Amino acid sequence: MKSLFFATILAYGLILPGLFFACNGNESMSEANSRNVADNQLSDNENYEKATFAGGCFWCMETPFEKINGVKSVISGYAGGEKPNPSYDEVSSGQTKYRESVQITFDPEQISYEKLLSIYWMQFDPTDAGGSFYDRGHQYTSAVFYHDAKQKELAEKSKTELAASNRFDKPIVTPIIEFTNFYPAEDYHQDYYKKNPGHYQRYRKGSGRDAFIKKHWGDKKMSSNSKYSKPSDDVLREKLTKLQYYVTQEDGTEPSFNNEYWDNKKEGIYVDVVSGEPLFSSTDKYKSGTGWPSFVRPIDPEFIIEKTDFKLLYPRTEVRSKYGNSHLGHVFDDGPEPTRLRYCINSAALRFIPKEELASQGYGEYLKLFEKIN
Repeated sequence: MKSLFFATILAYGLILPGLFFACNGNESMSEANSRNVADNQLSDNENYEKATFAGGCFWCMETPFEKINGVKSVISGYAGGEKPNPSYDEVSSGQTKYRESVQITFDPEQISYEKLLSIYWMQFDPTDAGGSFYDRGHQYTSAVFYHDAKQKELAEKSKTELAASNRFDKPIVTPIIEFTNFYPAEDYHQDYYKKNPGHYQRYRKGSGRDAFIKKHWGDKKMSSNSKYSKPSDDVLREKLTKLQYYVTQEDGTEPSFNNEYWDNKKEGIYVDVVSGEPLFSSTDKYKSGTGWPSFVRPIDPEFIIEKTDFKLLYPRTEVRSKYGNSHLGHVFDDGPEPTRLRYCINSAALRFIPKEELASQGYGEYLKLFEKIN
């Protein structure tokens, strides 16, 4: 079980006991019976391939791959053990040979296995043979499970190149192992970052994963998402209105009930007015009564940064965009289900893209957000 090491860890100046109970929960009998070997869920498209990686907590290993063009699905689960259809409780006990893993279905014509490997190495500490950050035990150790001889060759080559880069002070210990089996984890573990964004973000930060990635891969991580960047101040002053500049660059706040999107009911997504990063969806928007656009979650937590704000007499959690570094607003814990969060955002920090224009404006991948409601 993910440890409660952290009852003594200070976060935002407060002790947050129990914060880092991570991949844990209760599985119903129906969920257990519905889980099958992932190979039974293969796409009918025979051109698709599989990649299976372990890098510690599978919650944190889903997000880096799901937004990659060419990746068709990412499933959290358990790989490399012997007992059929293991449960989370069994795997987390450390008494099985399974590792928490993710299995990726991808189109090799759109993204190569080599590219997936390069993304994989950037998500965890490959020098840790005893677990992953605060999660200790074999079940949290890393591994590349190759599906064929070509994958084995490419995985070993990438591991050798990583070791030769001298990016780490210790030897690379991640093993390259032949794939034998994979069982999807319980439903509540799938897309956990979407279902529980607040806890997910606190866990990533508190476990040390985010700090480690920033320390060792900050330069690479930024360049891999270079499609979203912040223009120079001269460009911003010319591009933005006075209010947009005041809000995004000077941490200002626009008037409530007198802004562009507080009562917008159209379907679409909201992107950073500075960088274009996709931030929020109309599917997560609700009427909070505050007079500002309010959302229960971001589209992707990877594009959001949260900081403690002491500008008032009490601390608040500021929300900023990751690559544009725009001040967006604040997040509060008084929102509705399913997250109980309220992302209170300034309209001036956003640009709205209607659903029917997503593809033409380069955001076609987000059309899937609206498939279930139409």
